Amino acid sequence: MRMPKFEYHAPETLDAALQLLAEKGAGAHLLAGGTDLVVKMNHGMLKPKAVIDLKGIPDLNTIEVDPQKGLTIGATALLAEVAAHPDILRDYPAVAYAANKTANVQIRNMGTVAGNLCNAAPSADNAPTLVAMGGEAVLVGPKGERRFPLDQFFKGPGQTAMEPGEIMTAIHVPTPPPGAGISYQHISARGKVDISAVCVGVMVTMDGNVCREAAIVLGAVAPIPLRARKAEGVLRGKEWSAELAREAAAAAEAEARPITDVRASAEYRKQMVAVLTRRALEEARARAAKR
Repeated sequence: MRMPKFEYHAPETLDAALQLLAEKGAGAHLLAGGTDLVVKMNHGMLKPKAVIDLKGIPDLNTIEVDPQKGLTIGATALLAEVAAHPDILRDYPAVAYAANKTANVQIRNMGTVAGNLCNAAPSADNAPTLVAMGGEAVLVGPKGERRFPLDQFFKGPGQTAMEPGEIMTAIHVPTPPPGAGISYQHISARGKVDISAVCVGVMVTMDGNVCREAAIVLGAVAPIPLRARKAEGVLRGKEWSAELAREAAAAAEAEARPITDVRASAEYRKQMVAVLTRRALEEARARAAKR
């Protein structure tokens, strides 16, 4: 299909990008990596009047790991850069792993974590881990900057809490508390290049062998990344055991609301929620023991 005509803008400052976004209105779309936007344009699913490319704006590609403040991933930082960043691999291995399991090499060399979140696909690989860790979206718009919790960011497939005229400039993840362990697990039909049929992000915070706090986030089994709050409640305040992890995984399976589509049946997805949640809990527990 022939690409529709559109205006292309490459502002060099964030203020210029915000001004363009205000001037062009609802017909303008932001481009960070373009791996979702350009595909939709090629297939006639989206016909923007203007495309505003953010890649030329300095500092939006910054990746920072601060022991006190946490992790900051700039809006144009590539998935491949996040996956290979030595500080992220050391301090946030589940974040690096999720980025490394997003699509294929070509897409990871073009796409961004911010774009993966703003596309708001229920199967977004990077969302479950970042939500489980209490991540925030840094949004800048006409009213200034605000930080928005990622667990409230997703409103439905392709829909987010971003207001008209806003740009996501970064994702911030706070430093995990002492005793915390994080894991990301996923499964897809072909295992390497296709979209996840089910994905799970988990963070547990241990006090000795007692689970003091837990966050379990399920991807691709609901219209948005889903907090499995009943499953979290199963763990909270309990002595850790393999049976407890299985009990929480079964609770997560009961909370999942998958559909049947080309990637997997609803029944298979529910079963995989239990399997992946148990694996994620066990890995997160093991990582917590090393901190």
